[in-house]
Amino acid sequence: MQTTSIKIIRACTVPQSLGFVAGMLSDLQKKYEVVLLSSPGPEWERIYKSHPDIKCIEVNMERHISPIKDIKSLWQLWRTFRREKPQMVHSMTPKAGLLCMMAAWMAGVPVRVHTFTGLVFPTAVGGKRKILMMTDRLTCACATHIIPEGEGVKNDLLNNGITKKPIKVLGYGNCRGIDLKRFDRTPEVMEQAGRLRKEGVCTFIAVGRIVGDKGINELVEAFVKLNRENADTRLILVGGYEEKLDPLKPETLSLIKNNDAIESVGSQSDVRPWFAASDVAVLASYREGFPNVVIEAGAMGLPQVVTDINGANEIIVEGVNGTIVPSKDANALYDAMKRMLDAGYRDILAKNARKWIASRYEQGFVHKCLYDFYDTCL
Repeated sequence: MQTTSIKIIRACTVPQSLGFVAGMLSDLQKKYEVVLLSSPGPEWERIYKSHPDIKCIEVNMERHISPIKDIKSLWQLWRTFRREKPQMVHSMTPKAGLLCMMAAWMAGVPVRVHTFTGLVFPTAVGGKRKILMMTDRLTCACATHIIPEGEGVKNDLLNNGITKKPIKVLGYGNCRGIDLKRFDRTPEVMEQAGRLRKEGVCTFIAVGRIVGDKGINELVEAFVKLNRENADTRLILVGGYEEKLDPLKPETLSLIKNNDAIESVGSQSDVRPWFAASDVAVLASYREGFPNVVIEAGAMGLPQVVTDINGANEIIVEGVNGTIVPSKDANALYDAMKRMLDAGYRDILAKNARKWIASRYEQGFVHKCLYDFYDTCL
């Protein structure tokens, strides 16, 4: 039940990204009228069921550059904001940020907020990099408030001249937070993990899209080398493939298919048992904003190997709860994973993993940082 007429529209490009907002809806509704906006998709059904009192608006937005469709989306968003008359539009994800901030500015929405959960241009080259930087500059120009999800994202925005506006990371970064009651080694989770675990084997796990940009080519190369020297090792890949957008190298696919020590288990609705059945989590990605998977793995008590990229190098502290290696470097991954075979070393990192996450990214704390920000804006 809303107790105020202040209306907030939370917008993402695709509905599955609204999961960032779902955990906050009950609290937000106590103070604001909340409207969700995104492209059509089957994920809306879950949102309708869990929050039947939330108004939801569907506007087609292409994830990739599509000038004609983007202009149509901009027109539809402008009309939507003119009709709804929100006091705030808060967008996340790149395309929703660009289109929603432009449309909100055109419609005269007084508070226009965009959260940068990650930046694509730092790893792009040539003309694509210039286009991406231009769109990010336009997003910032149309926004009244800019929230970088972490210090690395903030530095990239400022150091590359994307904006000169004052920007600030909320709390320690991250926009979702972690539910520590859910991400815990509960009896139910451990029972499921028992069926997945292989005793006497050091199990590495990577959770995320099985694509080149996530460093899976380098990870598989490093693991195969490690497994040849240490047969009591295992790699679990949790996630889906994207053959069209960012396929793996053919040789990587062959290694995954033909190596019995590598298990590609597809996307999983519940990753907790897979974490609990593993010994070390690995994120070999080339770029991130503030990777939730690193927070989740840490909450489940796993030591981690991560690449030196935005977000990951803020969550993991070298020698405290994991180790950090250069991105796109299979040899560095191999060396770090080989060191993790030392059970004593793993245990030292594991003892710090959960409490480190709890001290910085507990969901209630992360949400309060956003609520306080909203209070200052509205």
